[in-house]
Amino acid sequence: MKKIQMKQVAILSLAATLLFNPINASAALLKKGSKGNEVQSVQLALKDLGYFRYNNATGYYGTITYKAVKEFQKKNGLLADGIVGKQTRNAILKLTAKKQNAAVKLSTKTAEKATDQVSAQVTKSGALDWFKEVRYLWKRGVNATITDVNTGKSFQVRRTFGTNHADVEPLTKADSAMIKDIWGGWSWERRAVVVQVGDSILAGSMTAMPHAGVDSEPAVKIVNNRSDNYGRGQNLDAVKENGASGVMDLHFTNSRTHSTNVVQASHQNMVKKAAKYIESTLTKVIEVASNTK
Repeated sequence: MKKIQMKQVAILSLAATLLFNPINASAALLKKGSKGNEVQSVQLALKDLGYFRYNNATGYYGTITYKAVKEFQKKNGLLADGIVGKQTRNAILKLTAKKQNAAVKLSTKTAEKATDQVSAQVTKSGALDWFKEVRYLWKRGVNATITDVNTGKSFQVRRTFGTNHADVEPLTKADSAMIKDIWGGWSWERRAVVVQVGDSILAGSMTAMPHAGVDSEPAVKIVNNRSDNYGRGQNLDAVKENGASGVMDLHFTNSRTHSTNVVQASHQNMVKKAAKYIESTLTKVIEVASNTK
């Protein structure tokens, strides 16, 4: 598969971030205790500017976000109160737009090359086959960023188990909280998701029900009372103290269930939905690159 160079991946990520999570210039004050899409958008913008250093944007305005905002305010001549009001929000928007413009103002030759490479990535990413490509591309023990198609909210997981499909676990309690926020609690509902592993962007279908694990016991040990009434068996919980006991199912094109070994139409429909979302989003990114030539 033809890969995008890291600099071009950064451009892609920046443009996609702005498409998924635009900052609302007229939103209400954001401060400690605030949560939601607007907080996540500010976190993503500050992360891109080098102030928010947590591994993912949680959508919750806690101590880390507060310190990041204060640092941004101090370095940009604003009142350092750790609150995102009109002046701070406008400053973030201004600097984010400036950085984006600098990133996409490439020479004609470079822009054409980036567009060609993004186009090639689109044809090779999206709804990749689980057995032929994804299980080799995304190996066990490797982390990925998941974006829910309907809400645009993101979280991180690690692939820990699974043969017929990927069994994944949230990395942190904050990631578990974000998953529960998206699904409305632990749930077997299938949702279309975008899976970013390195510079690969994959279409997937995920459920949010931790199962077959006990967080307090060692991984792969034979234990009783595994989560979601799975009873006695091997403990499928490798990521500890993350707010979830067990693994969650993540399906791709032609992946199968573990117990019944079937391809579920409900999952495949969500994969197709995610693939259309990826195609639409990357098309907009290509247009942005083309318009800067």
